[in-house]
Amino acid sequence: MRFSIDYSDRKPLGRTGETVPAIGVGTWRINDYSRAEAALIRAVELGMNMIDTAEMYANGEAERLVGRVIRAVGRENVFVITKILPDRFSDQSKVLKALEASLRRLDTSYVDLVLIHWPRPGTSIEKQIQYLEATVENGMARYMGVSNFGPESILKALNAVKKHEIVANQVKYSVLDKHVERDLLDISIKNGILIQAYTPLEWGGVARNDVVARIALKYGKTPVQVALNYLISRPMVAAIPKSERVERIEEFRGAMGWRLAKEDVEALENI
Repeated sequence: MRFSIDYSDRKPLGRTGETVPAIGVGTWRINDYSRAEAALIRAVELGMNMIDTAEMYANGEAERLVGRVIRAVGRENVFVITKILPDRFSDQSKVLKALEASLRRLDTSYVDLVLIHWPRPGTSIEKQIQYLEATVENGMARYMGVSNFGPESILKALNAVKKHEIVANQVKYSVLDKHVERDLLDISIKNGILIQAYTPLEWGGVARNDVVARIALKYGKTPVQVALNYLISRPMVAAIPKSERVERIEEFRGAMGWRLAKEDVEALENI
């Protein structure tokens, strides 16, 4: 087993001293916004109050949804993440205007974490990080991070920071897609960067895997819970599954509070 098991259901947010839930909830490809609102409120009630969104999700409708959740539960009870499109990173003023628009949709004066959605070709990583830092400097975001940054890009980003650290990197990661474990996770652990795993359930694919299903049976858990538990067992990894169903949110919560045995983690590593 390459990585030691992390037994905490709270994950360090970089080196800020702050922690976030090991499992949050995403808002990509929402179909029923009324159901999704109830599901997100339930997630907050269950302690999974890290909600991820982006300006590009349904052209801002997902941010408006999160805004309604914020009004329902109280701003202090939600850790809000949003992502700015790479096209904005040709100019600092475009970045600030984009985040201002996101804040209006979210109906809040700040986000807890703002990310570059993916690296912008044609603009140096150094410039992109400079523009990102301006969002924190201007009080629009408490912390900053990146998304879809590979090993080379994240190392450049780390070297580019001046005043504000990169606390997170949101990337695709699941028990069926473990490319992150080749080198990016090592880099993240070494530099105190929280990996936020998106598409952790592979659109239901984890439930159809025989190894995951066999281990789930052993623990009296669902395949979804085993797949999420595998991820949060990793140091510096949180998962961001998505669902519009309250019962599914409750299923996600059941992935916390326990850990797979070493031999089962190793079996999942070998998928």
